[in-house]
Amino acid sequence: MSAFVTVDGVPVPSFFYGTAWKEGRTAQLTQQALQVGFRAIDTANQRKHYFEEAVGQGLQAFLQAGTVRRDDLFLQTKFTYAPSQDHRKPYDPSASFAVQVEQSAASSLQHLGVDRLDSYVLHGPYSHRGLVKADHEVWRAMEALHASGKVRFLGVSNVDLEQLQELHDFAAVKPRFVQNRCYASQAWDRDIRVFCDQHGIFYQGFSLLSANRRELQAPLIDELAAKYNRVVPQIVFRFARQVGMIPLTGTTSLEHMQVDLDIDDFELTPAELAWMESIALR
Repeated sequence: MSAFVTVDGVPVPSFFYGTAWKEGRTAQLTQQALQVGFRAIDTANQRKHYFEEAVGQGLQAFLQAGTVRRDDLFLQTKFTYAPSQDHRKPYDPSASFAVQVEQSAASSLQHLGVDRLDSYVLHGPYSHRGLVKADHEVWRAMEALHASGKVRFLGVSNVDLEQLQELHDFAAVKPRFVQNRCYASQAWDRDIRVFCDQHGIFYQGFSLLSANRRELQAPLIDELAAKYNRVVPQIVFRFARQVGMIPLTGTTSLEHMQVDLDIDDFELTPAELAWMESIALR
């Protein structure tokens, strides 16, 4: 069972299961992740990379067992701009951005079989540099969903520091989550993590293993694994948790799901954390 962080007084699981790139196995793997103890599911209404409807199938199959209630789970999905979609868009791309957000969110609720979302995330700004008018319109529409009670928290993904600062200044409802691909070569997104820590935003790190294969071959990683009688992914996820991240895993292995969650009964030392923070410089 994963531990929790507290966001505006709400307990949020501190380990998420990510459902991207699962295709025909999405429902099975979502249900399996919930069965082994994950209580937070991350998806997106972007059929190009996610199968959100199948996430809902796995979720509902799990809930039908009756051992866990919907309120005990944390469900996060995303609004994705048309250029990052394929032909299977969950909204009318000729409509205004506000209508696109409304339609995409309604589709997500239907896919997941729920009446509210715990976190609704902008799946990356429209442009690679700064924010544009579209981002402002989309965020205002997301704020309307928040005001309606259909969404508890808002967030943003695939964002750089400048964009995050601009969004935070602009937003009436501040982002509570940032979700980025996290590179050791960029000090594990330290600048953004610092900004998040200063402004009550919780950083979600994905691709912690796949984006850092070279760095994770460092001998000391194996030494830490041996010291704590763990495997390398457990060291990485424990490091992430201790420096304030909410890690995501998208493993398709039942054994790895179980192992990934088993990180609550050991702690890395301050010196080991510092070494991990600067692993790409060694």
